[in-house]
Amino acid sequence: MFWLDHENIFLNVLGYKLSYLESLGWFTGIIAVWLSARANVWSWPTGLVNVSLSFFLFYQVRLYPDMFLQIFFFVTNIMGWWRWTHPKPVEEDAKHELRISWLKARDGWIVAGTTLAGTAVLGLLAQRLHHWLPEIFTQPSASPFVDSFITVLSVVATYYMIQKKVECWLMWIAVDVVATYLYFVRDIKLYSLLYFAFCFLAAYGFFTWRREFKRYTVPDAVV
Repeated sequence: MFWLDHENIFLNVLGYKLSYLESLGWFTGIIAVWLSARANVWSWPTGLVNVSLSFFLFYQVRLYPDMFLQIFFFVTNIMGWWRWTHPKPVEEDAKHELRISWLKARDGWIVAGTTLAGTAVLGLLAQRLHHWLPEIFTQPSASPFVDSFITVLSVVATYYMIQKKVECWLMWIAVDVVATYLYFVRDIKLYSLLYFAFCFLAAYGFFTWRREFKRYTVPDAVV
């Protein structure tokens, strides 16, 4: 389809050529994150559309770890949709959906260790993709380690978002700051602006989820 080609331009804004693909990805991404920040279950099906579009975009701009990340996101959007709508009886909130909770203290060390180790391993692999599969990856990965950091921490943040842990939004803020820079230098500036907006939406999500947690009947409960 023509709108899946990053070279097909929708609009020229002050010399920046904006493709149909990037525009659609931007729009669906904003809606999905805004719904997530409000703990609205419809964030997951909206996210399915966004990650499908982003997969094609990242392949075309040679951000391969980010491209593979979209496959993970596709699967986890389905998992998150199910998890939020089918909680165990002790995990239900007033809407009969999964209730918000906080991480345990030791989980912070797990997040940090997983992110550092995963970034190193994935970055080394991304550096070699064009050697191993030259027919598919015709050029080297543009920013293997920065891109890998975004990928790994996004995986970790998504896992904790599926579990409705408040701290997932702090992880997303770190992802969004780095992604804003990377996408800007890779000349997909609307996506850079998107992730800049995500920084504020993630902060909004953090405070919204924290406030929602305080409203529960047993505010000190940690699942």
